[in-house]
Amino acid sequence: MTPDTIVVLITVPSTEAGEGIARPLVAEHLAACVNVVPGLTSVFWWEGAVHTEAEALLIVKTRRPLFEALAARVRSLHPYTVPEIIAIPLAAGSQAYLDWVRDAVSQPGEPPRPA
Repeated sequence: MTPDTIVVLITVPSTEAGEGIARPLVAEHLAACVNVVPGLTSVFWWEGAVHTEAEALLIVKTRRPLFEALAARVRSLHPYTVPEIIAIPLAAGSQAYLDWVRDAVSQPGEPPRPA
C-alpha cells in the first residue's frame, strides 16, 4: 500500500519566519511535524534577474488530502509574493511513523482538533 503521507518543502527568508509558519501548521493539525532547517542559500530567477538569498527550509510532514488547506494556510502566513510550496510523495516509510503522522493531523472534512 502506498502511504498518503507527503513531505512538503517551503523556503522562507529566516528561521524566525519559518517558525511563524511552522507553529500554526502543527497547532492546527495541518502538519504532524515541521523541521526548520537554517543556513540555506538559494539562487533563483526573479523579475528578470538572477538573485542569491539566504533562506531557511521548512520540511513539513502531512497527508496528501490536507495539501490544499496547508498550502492556503502557508500563503496566508508567508511573506513572499510567490512562496515555494511543493509536495513530494513518500514511496515507503516506517509504518509506526506513518501511523503517527496520520494520527497527528486532521482527517479531511474534520475540524482541527484543539491545540
